[in-house]
Amino acid sequence: MKANMQQTPLMAQYFKVKEQHPDTVLLFRVGDFFETFDEDAKLASKVLGITLTKRGTNNGEDIPLAGFPHHAIDTYLPKLVRAGYRVAVCEQMENPKFAKGIVKRALIASGFSVEKLPGPPGKREIIRAIKK
Repeated sequence: MKANMQQTPLMAQYFKVKEQHPDTVLLFRVGDFFETFDEDAKLASKVLGITLTKRGTNNGEDIPLAGFPHHAIDTYLPKLVRAGYRVAVCEQMENPKFAKGIVKRALIASGFSVEKLPGPPGKREIIRAIKK
């Protein structure tokens, strides 16, 4: 799905970031949640076991949506990475309560990888972010 003139400012902002990082699952912060849209939402729903719903429509078609509370990122991000997916995290850069217009967001990390450290299997993994 591509951004178009009928999109809300939020969705236009999302599609702009997604176009710059098409090979990642984009976790896009919206308020108290990290949300995924479109094909990323379908994938996240399956991999993470979260509900697939929708956020409005685009040209009459539902826009798939799946999300999780922002404080649960330490639970869900490793699951995506361990499943073999590259992940990008787009964070809000200002408090939505004080934003004029659309909330400023920025990609804070992308290209996560799992590194194994010495120790018992499954007990010594860390997630490393590589900012592009």
